[in-house]
Amino acid sequence: MTFTNSILTGLVISSLVASASALALDTKRADEQAAATLRIASDGEVDPGAVGGRGLAIFSKKLVLCEWQGRDVINNGVIMIRDGKIEAVGKRGELLPPPDYALMDVGDQWVTPGLVEMHCHVAGRFGLNDMVYLANPGIRASADVFAGNAQLDLAVAGGVTTVLYIPGSGTNVGGQGVLVRTGFDTYEASVIKNPGSLKLAQAGNPERWLTRPNRSFMNWNTRLTFKKGVAYAQEWEAYERDGGVMPRKDPQWEVFRNLRKRDIHISTHTQIYQVVLMTITLVHDELGLPFFIDHGTFDSYRVAEEAEKRGIFACLGPRNIDVPSASFRGFAGSNPERIQGVAAGYQERGFTRIGFNTDSPVIPQEELQLQASMAVRYGFDESKMGTLRGLTIVPAMAGGIGDQVGSLEVGKFADILITSGDITDPRHTVELALQQGQVIYDAVNQKRRW
Repeated sequence: MTFTNSILTGLVISSLVASASALALDTKRADEQAAATLRIASDGEVDPGAVGGRGLAIFSKKLVLCEWQGRDVINNGVIMIRDGKIEAVGKRGELLPPPDYALMDVGDQWVTPGLVEMHCHVAGRFGLNDMVYLANPGIRASADVFAGNAQLDLAVAGGVTTVLYIPGSGTNVGGQGVLVRTGFDTYEASVIKNPGSLKLAQAGNPERWLTRPNRSFMNWNTRLTFKKGVAYAQEWEAYERDGGVMPRKDPQWEVFRNLRKRDIHISTHTQIYQVVLMTITLVHDELGLPFFIDHGTFDSYRVAEEAEKRGIFACLGPRNIDVPSASFRGFAGSNPERIQGVAAGYQERGFTRIGFNTDSPVIPQEELQLQASMAVRYGFDESKMGTLRGLTIVPAMAGGIGDQVGSLEVGKFADILITSGDITDPRHTVELALQQGQVIYDAVNQKRRW
């Protein structure tokens, strides 16, 4: 898509001239920048900001940075993009775009990072069979990716630009996930990292596998599988360090080399206090492997202090509440005295690394931001912009790609949303989405998808 078909063609030129004047440049420079705005890409040209295109400067009354433990916003700001990455972020009037940059003034609309989802099942054709063995570390979800499918198109309209596509949770080790971009229609353009994770399910579905294993057996099987994988990785580490006879490559265990290097993390379907505690002590403490809590629902917030001590991340959802009901008591053993918000429960116990997920299609992928809205509805304190961080930088860091996406910082991919306001408020919508600086969704000049 080029800017000929994008929101830029609908901008009022007078507002752009005013933006240039506000930069306090001399008249000649202001005229040059206003003229540059008119020289937008025509059909067949590369979008300004995209790889191979000229630079793009976006002006907004509010840039929402979502830095991890850093700045929240820049009011009256400008973000500069070139070759698909963020080149500069600063105050309007202080940060001056070069003369050849295209200019875009979105006025009162917000500029935010694209949303990041660490639990997606809709980026493929549902063609994986991960239910043969109770542990399948060699299966790759990448073989099933269906880039640009209709559900990902809706995800983009909801602001989701990055997803971790993972196998199911019917077995303890479902296989390897893949991190993909949602806005492109080829695998090559979509893939960010493959493998992108190893999927582990610690109870809450694998009980229904062939022999109906109980939790004790599943813990034993997981420990045995992971120890084999770690031993395999250690054998390769010794060879790379000391030389000798090269070990035989085994696709079943290769992913553990990535885990030992902390190139990827384990996404762990784990919920209920006892199960999450076992996940922490087994995967983190005993085996020393990087993982994040995926789901973390029912009464798992009771383990928040232990998770915080270890710097563990959690992507919560899609069940947002723990309720005092007989069915919940029977399954989880939990009996809260009130309808307890899960995210609020973690937060009340000092846990700071809270993200959100949909388990799409359990909750439609385009409704990721509503998971954060529901957390606020059930007690989550939003005073420090925890919802937007929980949709952007927190899941990005949980998945090991916080250096690439999740915040508006120099050097990261220009995966950017223009929204009508706070996207965690259901009354606001995505107006424009860019991925690597390229327009992938334009609600103004295209039919609004969602």
